[in-house]
Amino acid sequence: MKIDRSSSVPLHKQAEMLLRDLITKEEYKEGKMLPNEVELSEQLKISRNTLRQSINTLVTEGLLIRKKGVGTRVAEKNLYSEATNWLSFSQEMKLLGIKIENFELHVSKQAPTENAKQFFGITDDVKILRLERLRGKENFPFVYFHSEFNPNIKLDGTENFIRPLYEILENDYNIIVKTSREEIRAAGADQFIATKLEIEVGDPILIRKRFVSDVNNLPIEYNIGWYRADSFSYKIESIREPKTSSQNSF
Repeated sequence: MKIDRSSSVPLHKQAEMLLRDLITKEEYKEGKMLPNEVELSEQLKISRNTLRQSINTLVTEGLLIRKKGVGTRVAEKNLYSEATNWLSFSQEMKLLGIKIENFELHVSKQAPTENAKQFFGITDDVKILRLERLRGKENFPFVYFHSEFNPNIKLDGTENFIRPLYEILENDYNIIVKTSREEIRAAGADQFIATKLEIEVGDPILIRKRFVSDVNNLPIEYNIGWYRADSFSYKIESIREPKTSSQNSF
């Protein structure tokens, strides 16, 4: 593995690409631990902070698992369902003919959560813009959103967040979002979410995380939404490629 210091590609992106190649090797796919940070940073001749940024990206993508005091290894393969042509929340609701109401809207500068920190490759001391919204239809709040934004985006909190978020990013900041990696799981509502969604503690909810990147694959937004289970379903259409065969089978 070798870093090209004459390249215009940032060091952490080069290290990330080298790590992606490394973890495809059979020995690591079978569970062998990766070399520790000191060894890897010395091999690549980069700082540990730069290396950690590369590793964080792969951890966020679910390709690596890192445990304190143990080390880093390749994550076991999981089954994922893939949906294309993803839509923003506003677009989803518009297609359903639902007029969205904002019941609460809070903007602040905060330290990043762990997921945001890893996704953006930043440290705890960096303050980032946090947007929290309770949304739903008339007299029926059904989702609480928490968004955090890459600090390189010049959002200052004075924006009119009643407008669709991605419209603000595109029209005001020339940022075109393209990719959303999503994770969805079921859970029971805690006291905070139960109060917001007007349900009981322990009632079923769906937690939907989005890691949103732009057309250049730069991380833009980390978003998590807590949905009432009676208001959200996820529809996926899968296409099976038929096997090539000289005979038809029925």
